[in-house]
Amino acid sequence: MAEANFLAALGRKVYCGDGAISRGMVVVVANRIPVAKGWEEEFERRWRERKWAVAELPGFIRTEVLRPVKGGYYVVTTHWRSMEDFEHWTESKAFKEAHADTPPKEAFAGPNVLEVHEVIAEKTHGTRS
Repeated sequence: MAEANFLAALGRKVYCGDGAISRGMVVVVANRIPVAKGWEEEFERRWRERKWAVAELPGFIRTEVLRPVKGGYYVVTTHWRSMEDFEHWTESKAFKEAHADTPPKEAFAGPNVLEVHEVIAEKTHGTRS
């Protein structure tokens, strides 16, 4: 599977439940990033000034960058129409460009953890059950 090759190349851990990701479901990718003390402002600045080329790719739905309220990890989520769309992102020129200018190692308090999930249920404001 392409995402396994991509993740193995980056040395990242991935948690996908039992590993079976069915095709056709909305996929949410969460990158949990432990930012070292003193690097938070720089980390956030980089995200605010980002090019956001990912938003132009087929299957992209949305992304959020979440700041921890009480310690912990920053979390970057991307929502995709399908696993295939996420895989295409990881193989794209835009992906390589987005990850080309990484901060120095001391900006991180440890390794990031990438989690891939399928949306199995959702509720939005104003919708009926």
